[in-house]
Order: sequence, then C-alpha cells, then structure tokens
Amino acid sequence: MTRLSPCPATPNCVLSTATGETHRIAPFPFTGPAADALARVKAAALSFPRARVAEETPGYVRLTFKSGFFGFVDDVEFEVDETAKVVHVRSASRVGRSDFGVNRKRVEAIRAKLGG
Repeated sequence: MTRLSPCPATPNCVLSTATGETHRIAPFPFTGPAADALARVKAAALSFPRARVAEETPGYVRLTFKSGFFGFVDDVEFEVDETAKVVHVRSASRVGRSDFGVNRKRVEAIRAKLGG
C-alpha cells in the first residue's frame, strides 16, 4: 500500500502510480537493497538548488523544492516498492493550476542524474 496521494485534477502533478497520461510518470527501477536505492534517489534530488528534506521514514522520503523567483514550494515524495523493485515518485505544486511542466522536468532531471 502506498502513502503517495493521488494527483489532483490540475495538471501540476506527476505520479508514478497514476493511470492517466496527464499525471503518469515512470518510477525509478532499482537492483540491490531498497534502502540504497532510496538513498541514491534522495541524494540525486538533494543535488538541486533549494531542495530540503521535510520528512523521512524507512522506505519513504518527502522533499520540498522552492522556486527561485517567487518562492513557490513543490513537494516531491519517494517511496520504495520492494516487491516491484521500484522507487515510486510523486511531485506536485502546492498552489496554482499549471506548473509549465516543472514537476515532470524535475523528476526526469533526477532520473538523468541517476544515469537512467
């Protein structure tokens, strides 16, 4: 069971467990220990400016990203699915309707840092 919330109806959210094309994004596959995979994803995400850990429990981490100009805050969550050997992700803006694709681009930039 996942603790990642579904995306709202607005297009400013991506989620690896979503079924609709608007919000769906691929999870991060991994091999080896789940804790190591989550640590690698977290480290890649924290390498971005204005990224901070907001909450962390075994198998789960939530980070916040603050935009440089307006100071908008986005929440990015990662949760390990050991059975499927993936780290699920949810990235969403807290306010507004459109994010101009920022959340999707951020997740894909994290994926690129991981070499995938």
